[in-house]
Amino acid sequence: MKAIEITEPGKVCLSEREMPIPQAGEVLLKINRIGYCGSDLAAFKGLNPLVTYPRVPGHEIGATITELGEGVSNWSVGQEVSVIPYISCGQCSACEKERFNCCMNNETWGVQRDGALCEYATAPVEKLIASENLSLQELALVEPLTVGFHAVARGQVTPSDTVAVIGCGAIGLGVIAGANYRNARVIAIDIEDSKAAVAKACGATEFVNSRTENVSERLKELTAGHGPDVIIEAVGHPLTYQMAVEEVCFAGRVVYIGWAKAAIQYETKLFVLKELDIRGSRNALPVDFEAVIAMLEAGDFPLETVITKTVALCDAPAAMDAWAADPASITKIQINLDA
Repeated sequence: MKAIEITEPGKVCLSEREMPIPQAGEVLLKINRIGYCGSDLAAFKGLNPLVTYPRVPGHEIGATITELGEGVSNWSVGQEVSVIPYISCGQCSACEKERFNCCMNNETWGVQRDGALCEYATAPVEKLIASENLSLQELALVEPLTVGFHAVARGQVTPSDTVAVIGCGAIGLGVIAGANYRNARVIAIDIEDSKAAVAKACGATEFVNSRTENVSERLKELTAGHGPDVIIEAVGHPLTYQMAVEEVCFAGRVVYIGWAKAAIQYETKLFVLKELDIRGSRNALPVDFEAVIAMLEAGDFPLETVITKTVALCDAPAAMDAWAADPASITKIQINLDA
């Protein structure tokens, strides 16, 4: 079968791989649609220390079951599914708390193990997610949106909250959609005015350009001088890490998704004076997948606005090169393996 391989940083190609065979408790999937994730771009750039090479990327999956492994029931050939692409150990402290998303030995498809940017892949049945009402295009968008929904859950967002979201890339848009789904007021923050329209389409009521506006002043104007109740950082930069702590209100909550690649200096008195709740957010839980599917089934998410381009499998390497060269112009790339 054909697959996309990142052979080393800066090099991606179309290759041939052996067809997988489903084992007991697994299904064979025909991959129909798959999205490029920011982690795939980081792997391509050599910026993800969790990745070894060569690596098949891809964990944003819309697929069709083509074969059932031994002992599989309650699933059928021809059924369209998405996949929870995280493998947990079941034994660490996180797993004991049923927070499998942050397992200390987690392996995510396309990161610590090969992903699904190939014509066929196998998956354990317990990792399958289905919806009769979603298209393959939508199924391939479920997993990236769950990352934002999980961050919103970590922030315990309520309808009475004003939530500021720093970063309007694909993950940040998932945060915006997740906070909006909980009926919170959402302020989107980004350095590109071009992100305003898509942020508002996903549920933001206001947009602040942090490059051209004074963020502190604007947030105070929009929150009667208090600052947002919750700030969720979806960039992973030292300056935005600091901004979240500085601009959140007293007794506020800060959630970090991406990690900064450099050391950060904090004014730690703000942690104490504001009595802040500061939380990390990693991957997602099954309940987040269920919430995203319900949101997509309602038909309110702007698919065509968020998906910047769709390419065939043979064009996937060039699409990665183009994304790396101009990341600001891309929100989401999907690969259509049926094209």
